[in-house]
Amino acid sequence: MTPARKKRLMLVSLMLLVVAAAAALTLNAFNKNILYFFSPSQIANGEAPVGNSFRVGGMVVDGSVERSETDLGIQFDLTDTASVVTVSYTGILPDLFREGQGIVAIGQLDNEGLFTADTVLAKHDENYMPPEIADALKKAGKLSGDYGAKTTVAE
Repeated sequence: MTPARKKRLMLVSLMLLVVAAAAALTLNAFNKNILYFFSPSQIANGEAPVGNSFRVGGMVVDGSVERSETDLGIQFDLTDTASVVTVSYTGILPDLFREGQGIVAIGQLDNEGLFTADTVLAKHDENYMPPEIADALKKAGKLSGDYGAKTTVAE
């Protein structure tokens, strides 16, 4: 092999290595920024990641809402009718938030199974249910009909 070919081969190899490293870093960044959706049943089965952000959705359990007397903290249970997960949130809730309503919360799960939400989203009207919640309820055998086909969730 001539010295010119060796030099060209080294240059191409170096370029391929740089492109592979850039692709690996890009894919890693995308993976860290994806917000997966998990139902309360999936969380109870241990499928949800602890310490990583994700979305959880379900119906707010009647009688489970507990408001803090000292700050804007609130704690409530969320269910897909098969399992229940406790959600903790500090902040102002959407006007449409109430017991028995479908919501989606974005946050992280801790080691004790408490989901700490950064954001809580509520539905627009009584006919809408987020598609993820409708799918989770259908899989649990607790929902029939065509939900999730209307508007978007409100923040």
